[in-house]
Amino acid sequence: MPLPLTNWQNFYVIVGSSAGALTGLQFVVLTLIAQARVTSSMREISAFGTPTVVHFCTALMVSALMTVPWQSLTQLGVCLGLGGLAGVVYSAGTIWHAHKSAYNPDIEDWIWYSALPLLAHLALIVAAVLLWWNSNSSLYAVAADVLLFLLIGIHNAWDSVTYIVVEHHSRPKIEQAESIGQDMQRDDS
Repeated sequence: MPLPLTNWQNFYVIVGSSAGALTGLQFVVLTLIAQARVTSSMREISAFGTPTVVHFCTALMVSALMTVPWQSLTQLGVCLGLGGLAGVVYSAGTIWHAHKSAYNPDIEDWIWYSALPLLAHLALIVAAVLLWWNSNSSLYAVAADVLLFLLIGIHNAWDSVTYIVVEHHSRPKIEQAESIGQDMQRDDS
């Protein structure tokens, strides 16, 4: 008897492909941060930049898991549960980095960078456990959760880009010119 996952194949191919592409775009965002010379520490990147890649990769990982030809939903549930547990631990670490960073996050940042990812990882654990009782409803919960990871990642990547643009353009023109002059001097030597 085929598992109920076969009806979800196209959904997870689309979502997984999107997550993979968006992961690559996040690397472009991090390159923009470096080129714009936005002052950020490794703690801020650990709290705000790297987690966005993790959210996209979580959506990619769950999409891949949902397309594996499992022998039983129990195996899938164990993998999803372990992934959710690892995500909860990771989310706790990013919350700690955000709390310790020089940047003072506002309420929107706390929601999008801390609360929603933690909630999404917890929901993944709940969906994994529910696979044993009601697999059909749980499959919808996993699908919604994967979309939540994508939306969190998209929001946070956009937030990073807009921060870079505002931060870079708010620097005085003299400071930007000095920075360009220093780059040119380094290139000449």
